[in-house]
Amino acid sequence: MIKAILIDDEPLARSILAEYLQSYTDISIVQECSDGFEGVKAITQHQPDLIFLDVQMPKINGFEMLELLDTPPAVIFTTAFDEYAMKAFEAHAVDYLLKPFSKERFDKAMKKWKEHYEKPDGKEAIQSLIESASQQPDQYNRVVVKTGSKIRIIPMHEIQYLEADDDYVKIHTADGSHLKKKTMSYFEEVLDKVQFVRVHRSYIIQIQQVTRIEPYEKEGHLAILKSGARIPISKTGYPKLKSILGI
Repeated sequence: MIKAILIDDEPLARSILAEYLQSYTDISIVQECSDGFEGVKAITQHQPDLIFLDVQMPKINGFEMLELLDTPPAVIFTTAFDEYAMKAFEAHAVDYLLKPFSKERFDKAMKKWKEHYEKPDGKEAIQSLIESASQQPDQYNRVVVKTGSKIRIIPMHEIQYLEADDDYVKIHTADGSHLKKKTMSYFEEVLDKVQFVRVHRSYIIQIQQVTRIEPYEKEGHLAILKSGARIPISKTGYPKLKSILGI
């Protein structure tokens, strides 16, 4: 039996999906969720084959929810009119249902999904879509992280600095650090370059956090932050930091 989860904050939208799925006797709806927080928990618990995911939801949106999953399942997106989302889906060959959608359009999406069921390129398309979506302006005014079973939304202004940590980036805030499975290059690209600067291959700092710059060893320097953190500055990072500080 194929396991499916419905994730949408609108009860009517979920009921329509459930009604349309009745004709698919090989698919069982194992849970319905009204937001992305519930969705992450349900996916972790049930390990579904397929999810129907709304893009615009309270708390965290559909793209942010997928970012929290190590291995996202197959996805059919459901969305109200959103020009960016539609272009993104089409660019990455991922199917979506534009609300309100008919049973005929639903069946077409299901046929497309079954044709690509468990194909590796389908999962690659989802990962590419997540990467693309997370680089849109409305996505990078905050970072969504998962620690154990807890999900936290970190506004960008709360970030003191970022530190490379193997395949992850450690995000340092006043109340501790959080891991995000992204690269330093990703954050260097999407963060506001007026507020953040990469001073070292392993560090990006928020400008407002810098209290002073100190010489370190031979020709090296350290950025001293308000928290007391001492961040090494590379030879290439030093002129960038001086320029943005206007010194």
